[in-house]
Amino acid sequence: MIGYYILIGAIALVSWLVSRTLKKKFEKYSKVQLRNGMSGAEIAEKMLADHGIRDVEVISTPGRLTDHYNPKNKTVNLSEAVYNQRNAAAAAVAAHECGHAVQHATAYNWLQMRSTLVPVVSVTSGMSQWLIIGGLILGGAAGMGLGWWVAAAGVVFMGFATLFSFITLPVEYDASNRALAWLKNKNMVSQEEYAGSEDALKWAARTYLVAAIGALASLLYWALQVFGGRD
Repeated sequence: MIGYYILIGAIALVSWLVSRTLKKKFEKYSKVQLRNGMSGAEIAEKMLADHGIRDVEVISTPGRLTDHYNPKNKTVNLSEAVYNQRNAAAAAVAAHECGHAVQHATAYNWLQMRSTLVPVVSVTSGMSQWLIIGGLILGGAAGMGLGWWVAAAGVVFMGFATLFSFITLPVEYDASNRALAWLKNKNMVSQEEYAGSEDALKWAARTYLVAAIGALASLLYWALQVFGGRD
């Protein structure tokens, strides 16, 4: 158990460092004003139009870093700052979220796979660790009947969450690539603005990478406790 807490602590530290760097990057590029004077909302609307997407609405949503694309009601939700501001960071985020809308419109395989897993993960993710710990308390680590099966079910549930984390990686990287390609090909930003957008999205993607690695490390640790015996 001590090894698990050390592992989680190390991953949490890396996650904090990446998140801290990401915040600084966005603060930096929020000061790089777009020469075309377009807001994040206008950037999003133009990218959608350029891809022939007419049934997706761009709306403002409260909060900070709350930007997301909702495939259920086909809305690109931009945080208030991104929606209204006219800088490289806002352009990057707005275009990235529209990248997800383009994925949806083109039936991007990885996005479809992730969407399929959402209802499963929403149910299993909160239960997995409790099932594992409860199963181990009941004697699962020693292969004792019901406890082992309960713990094994928890590992399987955790496996779904880990799979979801890794499927999210190509979805996020592809959305960023689509965003950057559009910003560059349509001459929406200057060279300096493009560099800022690219750097910001690169660090945003790393948050998903750290999360996936953390999920895998946790899965392997608990799988070892259940299937490989105690330390």
